[in-house]
Amino acid sequence: MCPKILTTLFLTAAALGAADFPQAEITNGLIHAKLYLPDATKGYYRATRFDWSGQIPSLVFQGHEYFGEWNQRPYDPKLHDAIMGPVEEFGDADAPGYAEAAVGGTFIKIGVGVLRKPQEKAYDHFKTYEIVDPGTWTVKAKKSVVVFTHVVKDPASGYAYEYTKTVRLVTGKPQLVLEHRIKNTGRKPFSSDVYEHNFYMLDKQPTGPEITVKFPFEIKASRDWNPGLVELRGKQLNYLKDLGRDTAYNQLTGFGPDAKDYDIRVENTKSGAGVRQTSDRPMSKLMYWSIRPTVCPEAYIHTEASPGKSFAWRITYDFYTAAAK
Repeated sequence: MCPKILTTLFLTAAALGAADFPQAEITNGLIHAKLYLPDATKGYYRATRFDWSGQIPSLVFQGHEYFGEWNQRPYDPKLHDAIMGPVEEFGDADAPGYAEAAVGGTFIKIGVGVLRKPQEKAYDHFKTYEIVDPGTWTVKAKKSVVVFTHVVKDPASGYAYEYTKTVRLVTGKPQLVLEHRIKNTGRKPFSSDVYEHNFYMLDKQPTGPEITVKFPFEIKASRDWNPGLVELRGKQLNYLKDLGRDTAYNQLTGFGPDAKDYDIRVENTKSGAGVRQTSDRPMSKLMYWSIRPTVCPEAYIHTEASPGKSFAWRITYDFYTAAAK
């Protein structure tokens, strides 16, 4: 079943006509960004792990590129991580309705739709599930903003929501804001930890000693890193060598219960590109994953809503440049 997608685009004909995938382009004069739009038949991403809205395959500020196609496996739109930019996943360990659903029954994945539960031992967010109903997407785009609205109803499980995500370039600033609101329109409460899987690719430079990641608190790793890859120096994460075929993965701790600790900077000291990521909500968990093409601090926020109630949060990206070394 294909979703109903109602799209209002105030864009150039070139931006629409030459697209391989449904997309929009936005600018505030300082930043130029391209977004891929949700579409169950033509969309770049059609798997069931990540929210389909707000995917940014390209964002350019002062000649620096911040995102891109990092996945080096053969492209498959139903591959769980065939996606780019600051994308989000709601619930990596569970999904509303999954636990109580019988085999063959349904559950929901926020930002994706109604999914069918197969015979399996446990929920697997890397798996691409059958989409029973992708819901209804409405997309409205103007010069510097795109608003996505996703309406999903699953009468069988009792879960339903209206999710709005606004991707906005702020006037006069090198700043991107992601504004989210999710309203519970079902008959059951739900909660989920949502995280940003940013897939930073600063000027497409390989992950190595030129990349630094900074936090406002003393960071600690929950377990040992793979030897010789990463070093934590107080509030900063540094790479000791180019990652090559290696993966750096860990859970980081040290942050407190206030939103002020949700403050992450990623910098490329070779090219001078930098980005600062903040939020109006505190982190509930902080994971870190990177391979040679991409750097991914993954900050989680806890969301919950009773029937009829809403939950809102905001993520802000400030882009800047520094003197290259």
